[in-house]
Amino acid sequence: MISISKLLCDLDAEGDGLRYDAAEGSEKPQITEKKQRRPVVVWNTTRRCNLYCSHCYAGADLDPASGEFTTAEGKAFLDQLADYGAPVVLFSGGEPLVRDDLVELVSYAADQGLRPVLSSNGTLITHEKAAALRDAGLQYAGISVDGLPERNDQFRGEDGAFDAAVRGIENCLEVGLKTGLRYTITEANAPDLEGVVDLLAEKGLDRFCFYHLDYGGRGAEIVDADLTPQEKREAVRRVADMTLEYHDRGEEIETLLVGNYADAAFLVEYAREEFGEAKAQAVYDYLERNGGDPTGERIADVDYQGNVHLTQFWQGYSLGNVRDRPFGEIWEDESNPLLEALRNREEHLKGKCADCQYQSICRGASRLRALAATGDLFEPDPQCYLTDDEVFGTEAGSMVGGAAD
Repeated sequence: MISISKLLCDLDAEGDGLRYDAAEGSEKPQITEKKQRRPVVVWNTTRRCNLYCSHCYAGADLDPASGEFTTAEGKAFLDQLADYGAPVVLFSGGEPLVRDDLVELVSYAADQGLRPVLSSNGTLITHEKAAALRDAGLQYAGISVDGLPERNDQFRGEDGAFDAAVRGIENCLEVGLKTGLRYTITEANAPDLEGVVDLLAEKGLDRFCFYHLDYGGRGAEIVDADLTPQEKREAVRRVADMTLEYHDRGEEIETLLVGNYADAAFLVEYAREEFGEAKAQAVYDYLERNGGDPTGERIADVDYQGNVHLTQFWQGYSLGNVRDRPFGEIWEDESNPLLEALRNREEHLKGKCADCQYQSICRGASRLRALAATGDLFEPDPQCYLTDDEVFGTEAGSMVGGAAD
């Protein structure tokens, strides 16, 4: 995740230590005091979902799937994460609220010292369920709204999904559960971007996560619905502009970009354009500490059957299964050639990524999109929208080595 509000507006957030080793200067309580040394783990607790979304990375379905963890197996897995030192476990799906034992599992995670957070479509979060999750120790609920009513409901395959999600947001806020809005942009819902952010502010939410489409699960079936690189650049600029506008009005909304580390380079360029060279350098320094695309390093995924994946979007490849070996052993085993290659990707990147001046803060962005589009893991991400001048430093000056020339 890339925090626009931190980089451009110096807005403190609880993730400053986790992302930027910047806990010491933050006034907010921190998830961790130091940048993460262990991955945030997404747990797809179930493949079942009450909706059928066109972009679902997990390929969730309305019907139950075989092999789902029992409550006891789920707790044993959470023990593995706690023993390994994972800082955060993200309960995801499918739709995690379809599990009858979700509150019990959240409570168990919290008791083991993990930070439990939730990714949900929001439609099943009643007032009572929100209160139960809060009392169990849930620290945050991210609720997906992918456009205003008509477009959101088309995305999710059910009329009324938008209204139900908004009720879920309201229920979370009423019980004092920290809540944010998640939005994945495509050509279909791009016109709703401003309206979705305005909805966030109207409801009193203070966190907005802007997701790029990754080409996994059913997302791989709608690649043609992705924005062009130039449209993507314009959308990210709109998010940055809106973040500054809200900040100037005194509304402290945490705004994050997810899924395309070309955004990191763009924000350096944006900061230079809007604020000057000193600000661009400060943004670059934060992003260099962040370390670029986290796939296979600072983010991991475990599906409902216990298979370990490089990221939640990369469900088609498994590193192993936690029913056979503990998560930590699987994650540390660099005898896996794909895992080793990703962790040393700078040696393998091709094309403009190999020579890009922003390699250290991007690291080639999505390797899954590159693989899906070209068949080669190390070709450039097709959704990189940087100009040649920005990539090679022929216009704005080089940021390589952390100092502008």
